[in-house]
Amino acid sequence: MKRFGQNIFEDHDEQFSTDENFNIAYRKVKRIKGFYSHLRVYIIVNAIIIITNLNRDVFGKDIIYNGLSDWHTYSTAFYWGIALLIHAFSVFGPDIFFTKDWEQKKIQKFMEKEAQNKNKWE
Repeated sequence: MKRFGQNIFEDHDEQFSTDENFNIAYRKVKRIKGFYSHLRVYIIVNAIIIITNLNRDVFGKDIIYNGLSDWHTYSTAFYWGIALLIHAFSVFGPDIFFTKDWEQKKIQKFMEKEAQNKNKWE
């Protein structure tokens, strides 16, 4: 599937490489795809961890001894879930720290600095 996405981008590379909106949308789609891949791995790995930590004889023992109430059974899912929430907020949430205005100001600052360095040697 990755090659298919690259082929689409490469086929239209000449048309859209100068289109800033296309580049922004392409990066956004890549970030969303990365989040869903992260979510899929989170679910699979934590399901395996929880199932393997539970005792096979669930009905023969008290709930205290079969692993359902042990913290280590769910601790990986808990801490990784916090990281997954942060990842989700960075993909779908608003840009609190690096807004569009900040980006434009930084670009302008670097362009001015480059122009000063160019003029310095002329």
